[in-house]
Amino acid sequence: MRKYILFYLLFCLCCLKLFAGGKVLYRTVPCTLLQGITEREYTVYLPPGYDMDTLRTYPVLYLLHGGNCSNTDWERYGGLSHLADSLIACGQMQEMIVVCPEANKDNMIWFNAAHWRYEDFFFQEFMPYIEQTYRVKAEKAYRSVAGYSMGGGASVVYGVLHPDLFNVVYGMSSYLRSQPLEFLKDDPSAPWRQKLVDDYNPIRTITEGSEKNVSAWKAVRWFIDCGDKDFTYDANIDLVSAFRKRGIPYEFRVKGGGHDWSYWRPALCDALVYVSHQLPDD
Repeated sequence: MRKYILFYLLFCLCCLKLFAGGKVLYRTVPCTLLQGITEREYTVYLPPGYDMDTLRTYPVLYLLHGGNCSNTDWERYGGLSHLADSLIACGQMQEMIVVCPEANKDNMIWFNAAHWRYEDFFFQEFMPYIEQTYRVKAEKAYRSVAGYSMGGGASVVYGVLHPDLFNVVYGMSSYLRSQPLEFLKDDPSAPWRQKLVDDYNPIRTITEGSEKNVSAWKAVRWFIDCGDKDFTYDANIDLVSAFRKRGIPYEFRVKGGGHDWSYWRPALCDALVYVSHQLPDD
């Protein structure tokens, strides 16, 4: 299946100039829930047909970045727009809106802390703003979340805490529990963030969850994607083990690679195709 997709991607990249492409916008959202912040950056990809049919609505994928990274990285390093355009042109992906929030500036975390309520901001301000500003199908069946590293861990946590909101959760190289990180060793704010990661550890949450929780988690399509040389590999194996023990369906892929864009670029291709294939037939 993967070879089939890559073959058609190469073909479509050669022919893409024959098709209308989507567009990437760099925008800000008003913000009141993040201390000292009045607006927050984000990147949004609008599919090729967005400006052609102003009555059409679209599925949405929230695409979360990793630690010490930016909302622009999915486009800058992952080639989001070119990849999405080619997949749509090849018929491998439905047209959808892809939104990349910012969670690095000021405080690098996707979760709530006493002084930094990012999770509240995401669900109470950011997501409603996106779904009011763009023509989004604002129902669970059409809403998904994915991410890599810190954003992959946050995707899993968001799915665990809000299973009623997401159809697909796609975690790439997900950072699920605290581990020694070189780029944090001289950061005085790192300890509270690492503690927060452990406080939100989804492996423990799933292991200890009630039967009612398990029933809700079964209504999410979980996809765990991790490289065999990735430092998050063991934690991702433990997450899959927790899913298995609780009888929660999932898909798990291990491919050769580490914790870098050489892995995440093809993983993004897989994620876009997978999310698209899980959408309802309208």
